[in-house]
Amino acid sequence: MKSLALIFTCFVAIEHIYFLTLEMFFWTKPRTIKSFGIKSKAFAEETKVLAANQGLYNGFIAAGILFAVFIENQAFIHFFLICVTIAGVYGAYSTKQPKLFYFQSIPAIIALILSIA
Repeated sequence: MKSLALIFTCFVAIEHIYFLTLEMFFWTKPRTIKSFGIKSKAFAEETKVLAANQGLYNGFIAAGILFAVFIENQAFIHFFLICVTIAGVYGAYSTKQPKLFYFQSIPAIIALILSIA
């Protein structure tokens, strides 16, 4: 795998480990509440189980990407990068927060383009 493609692909995995950490362990903390645009601390408390579940899925995405890199399987890498791209597009659309697209989809799209080229 080309170096730049590998760097971007691993960056996407690291991002999802970060998302896992925020959603599973720091959902009700002020910085996370601000980052995710959560209405209030009370709402964060009410939704922390849902956020933890979401974080777990982000962890599975990271694990899948890293496993695909480890076994050097381009098809799996492309699959996970496409999944991340779609999730970012849907997340930005459904939450009306374009920053989700920029933080999640753009790095995955760059990694995908670099790994195909």
